[in-house]
Amino acid sequence: MISISTPAPSAVEAPVVRLHDVSKRFILHTDKSIKERVLYFRHRETGKRTFWALDGIDLTIELGETVGLIGHNGSGKSTLLKVIGGIIDASSGVVERRGRVAALLELGAGFHPDLTGRENVYLNAAILGMSRAETDVVFDDIVDFSGIGEFIDSQVKFYSSGMYVRLAFAVAVHSDPDLLLVDEVLAVGDEPFQNKCMAKIRQFQREGRTIVLVSHSADQVADVCTRAVVLDSGSVVYDGDVAEGIRVLREGYERDRIERSQATALRDHAPAEPAIDVIEATITSIDGTPITEPVTPGTDLAITIRALVRRPTEWITGFTLSTPLGQAVYRLNSEGLGMELPSEPGEYLVRFDVAGTNFAVAQLVLSAGATTLDGEILAQLDPAGRVDFTADPHAAGFVQFATRGEVAPASALR
Repeated sequence: MISISTPAPSAVEAPVVRLHDVSKRFILHTDKSIKERVLYFRHRETGKRTFWALDGIDLTIELGETVGLIGHNGSGKSTLLKVIGGIIDASSGVVERRGRVAALLELGAGFHPDLTGRENVYLNAAILGMSRAETDVVFDDIVDFSGIGEFIDSQVKFYSSGMYVRLAFAVAVHSDPDLLLVDEVLAVGDEPFQNKCMAKIRQFQREGRTIVLVSHSADQVADVCTRAVVLDSGSVVYDGDVAEGIRVLREGYERDRIERSQATALRDHAPAEPAIDVIEATITSIDGTPITEPVTPGTDLAITIRALVRRPTEWITGFTLSTPLGQAVYRLNSEGLGMELPSEPGEYLVRFDVAGTNFAVAQLVLSAGATTLDGEILAQLDPAGRVDFTADPHAAGFVQFATRGEVAPASALR
């Protein structure tokens, strides 16, 4: 049973989106051609396969939230966004939403290639529920935001992919939406346009609008989202804090990498044990004392990687210090320092002395790994450890300095 309703806008306390036990089924045809379908008509059911893109989704999105939908390729993110926007119907479950929805789901969706940019603006705006008079009011703003300029009266089939997405995004954000759905299309635009889009999204956040964003960029999700929903095989595996959501996602990536590596080893009859294992990575003071208190600026640290080489292998090892959201702050490997690592079997300690650390992040996560000389991953340990740093009481950022200030009449500084 599918129920899709739009509660009255006056119901201010009601969620903008509510999904209960929502599933979406697709029928995949294994027939390669129409000829096969005709020849095997009596056995047509054997040429079909059921695929559940979404399975029992329960999700509530409140007014003013910015939700990031993240997950592996094929996890159901885009399908879920389309179900929320009413682009496709769920196979079962209840979908409720309220307010005007602007969906930017696919490049050029809603655009007719034989119409001009101007004509497509009015067409797309009408699809989003705007009258012609409303579109007239914001038309110049749409053209200015998109940067299309003199090409607004050219057929959009001659537009580049960047022009497509700029115009589509401009229409969507000027339709005065209560709910904005964005699916990865911002990656098509150049950096200045992406910055413009992010500024518009932040404006929407200040205005209390609701945004659902699908992105493969963990940094982008961490930057703008107030909540993360992680999907895996059509199910929600995590819903909550953004930093924890990104950690869950990356643990899934690492799990899949290990499974692929094991499957490849079995297929190729390779030894089950990898050539190299990164056993541990530790952060200590220079004299080897464990770190038990937040590190103060200027402290020298030692990062030591313990690796086991099982078979003769030429290898590189290194570490990364990242924020809990996964943004790399500092990365270094043995090749960068010109270190030659032993290739013979044995257990080795590779130490990096990091002098005069001045990080200003409350906590950094340590990860370590080993690769071949060509960059093929041999072993990975993520996370390997964590270290806390004292916060800069006066400034913000990844690093802190012993900054001093001075003020004087301008004439005295000449």
